[in-house]
Amino acid sequence: MQRLYDFFRRHPTGVDTFWAVLLFGFNCLMLVASADVQSERRTLLEALVVAAMCLTVALRRKAPEKMLLLSILVGLCQIVFDVEPNPSNFAMLATIYTVASGTRRWASRTALGGALIGPTLYAVRYGNGQAPPGSLWQGLFVMGLLTVPFVLAWVLGDSVRTRRAYWAQLEEKAARLEKERETQARIAVAAERARIARELHDVVAHNVSVMVVQADGAAYVLDAAPEQAKQALETISGTGRQALAEMRRLLGVLRTGEQPESGEYVPQPGVEQLADLIDQVRGAGLPVDFQVAGEPRPLPSSVELTAYRIVQEALTNTRKHGGPDVGATVRLAYRDAELDLLVEDDGRGAQHELYSGGGADGLGHGLIGMRERVGMVGGSLDAGPRPGGGFRISAVLPLKSGQ
Repeated sequence: MQRLYDFFRRHPTGVDTFWAVLLFGFNCLMLVASADVQSERRTLLEALVVAAMCLTVALRRKAPEKMLLLSILVGLCQIVFDVEPNPSNFAMLATIYTVASGTRRWASRTALGGALIGPTLYAVRYGNGQAPPGSLWQGLFVMGLLTVPFVLAWVLGDSVRTRRAYWAQLEEKAARLEKERETQARIAVAAERARIARELHDVVAHNVSVMVVQADGAAYVLDAAPEQAKQALETISGTGRQALAEMRRLLGVLRTGEQPESGEYVPQPGVEQLADLIDQVRGAGLPVDFQVAGEPRPLPSSVELTAYRIVQEALTNTRKHGGPDVGATVRLAYRDAELDLLVEDDGRGAQHELYSGGGADGLGHGLIGMRERVGMVGGSLDAGPRPGGGFRISAVLPLKSGQ
């Protein structure tokens, strides 16, 4: 049964032609049966009417508007040439339904007008002009009875058109939502990749730079001051462990469904860890003046992480590009609705092309990462040369109400 249905759906014109042939054959039998009481001319006219009506059935889905006009023309010819209605006139029902279910509104309105006017014209034309008592109401009843099937055919076709339009709208909406979901998923993936890239850059750049400085110092004093070399190696070991712990925390969020083992991941760094970070930097040989203004209080985790990463990246850049005998200053100020952060140094980083992102080794992404972090919390960042030499980074991080 499904195969038969699929065949009918793939060959609509063939199916309509089959019904048109049956209708034509049935009308031809009726014409043959009544040929002895009709003139040859009337029989020929009826045959032409039957052929035209059957043609509208065969081509109703291939050219619905043209078949509607042909049906109207044939109906008018029947009235003009006094060709009485016959079973082929019911082909108008199929034509009206097909046109009403289409998308051409003018054709649908024309079909509705024909469904309302056509039966009335036929009733008036073939009433023979006689009006016995009570025939007025009988005539009205007959006209209504003839009109109802044609109007119902139009209503059914129009409801099918409405349903098709509704389903098409639902499909279009579903397709649009699917595209929007795919776009949002791509945006979310890109944002997550950018976040992970920033974290990896901050963790790797800072800790590796500390390890490199300590390793260079240990190699320099290995023979002359073994104790200092030993201390430098211990710093390298501790820094490496800290970097591994942060890497485990960062990569752990990518493993869905896995629970971290006890003590495996370290918490997100925040403002409270700035003192440890600065002590680590001082231990690597960079003098840092750390000052806190205002009353410390709990901050949103996103603001704390942003402040920590800005200081970490700024001091890493200072150590890399500030040159010898460079010093740095970190100032943290708690305001009523914002957190002010200032990191500046007196080195030569402002003139170093690598610091500004012009180097070939990929440096310069730190400043981009800072701006991205600050933008995510709705803050502002100002980075540039410092009057008198050095580099200056100033950030304003707004605090959400109620935090």
